[in-house]
Amino acid sequence: MGGPGRVVIVGASAAGLTAAETLRREGYDGQITLIGDEARPPYDRPPLSKQILSGQWEPDRIALRDERQLNLDLRLGVAATGLDLHSRTVTLDDGERVGYDGLIIATGVRPRRLSGGHVLRTLDDALALRAVLGRASHVVVVGAGFLGCEAAASARALGVEVTLVDPLPVPLVRPFGERLGHLVAELHREHGVRLYMNTGVTRLLGDTNVELTDGSVLDADGVLVAIGATPATGWLTGCGLDLDDGIVCDSTCRAAPGVYAAGDVARWFNPRFNTSMRVEHRMNATEQAMAAAHNLLGDERPFDPIPYFWTDQYDAKIQAYGHFPPGCEMTINHGDVSRRKFIATYAKDGQVTGVLGWNMPRELRQARTLDMP
Repeated sequence: MGGPGRVVIVGASAAGLTAAETLRREGYDGQITLIGDEARPPYDRPPLSKQILSGQWEPDRIALRDERQLNLDLRLGVAATGLDLHSRTVTLDDGERVGYDGLIIATGVRPRRLSGGHVLRTLDDALALRAVLGRASHVVVVGAGFLGCEAAASARALGVEVTLVDPLPVPLVRPFGERLGHLVAELHREHGVRLYMNTGVTRLLGDTNVELTDGSVLDADGVLVAIGATPATGWLTGCGLDLDDGIVCDSTCRAAPGVYAAGDVARWFNPRFNTSMRVEHRMNATEQAMAAAHNLLGDERPFDPIPYFWTDQYDAKIQAYGHFPPGCEMTINHGDVSRRKFIATYAKDGQVTGVLGWNMPRELRQARTLDMP
């Protein structure tokens, strides 16, 4: 079929590989260059903090589809370092300049760091932390968001003592609010996690000791720093794209003529919710990559999903559909909070924007049909 003469995709994780797969499925037979800064073939990231970290799975279980079937010009272990919109070229860290007619950027995010400790973004990160857990008696997890909570649960499953530290009042307060956060805190305490909430970290002393803002020091055998991530856009500075907590795109995921973005790095206008959003969750990476690929081929359809995401901690599966802006009001609609089986809606200004389920997957799928924007 027709389309751009040469497509370059920067980012070889789920979004990048899905974009390439979509182009081929739609009949695009031109050259596709897929660039990834990791030397490993594309793999899935959600299991890193759960099945890989806990040792339930080995790395071969998280390999994504065989990219060799897509007839790609695959460049692994090289990073993009610059973009020239005028000449339509991407510069790589080995000095090569790769020309494109169509470009999809799917570079994801980079973990925020402290001066020491482990982070958990790549498979190598997960394997290194798993080795620490295999010999540790106590670890400190800094950050009680999705990643920190999941890693804490995985460490407890291995019998490791865990201290969870966060300056916010409860875990997962962003995006779900304090009421849900108190339930998550209770879940972790029941499994033996020590929580230091409303407590910040001043610095790490080496790789194993954590100095808190109250002056006390936590001694541990390892530290995981899970304090969020920032879009991987440093290589795009000064290129002419609009960068504001991600690559700013219109409703079709277009950032510039012939340039689209997808996954964690993309901030696009979602007309369903009439707002700009950036979503760091696995399902969005797949759906947005498909949309970007279709639109690069000429569809130009708005990408207006109801975002879906989930977290698994101990025996709890927390799933959510929708958008959860600050100031939402949570209402229990079905089930029993005391039994930890319930459905809740989130509304702002009288409009339901999100729905959450705790250990009620079937009922949650039905609740997704609530009147959202």
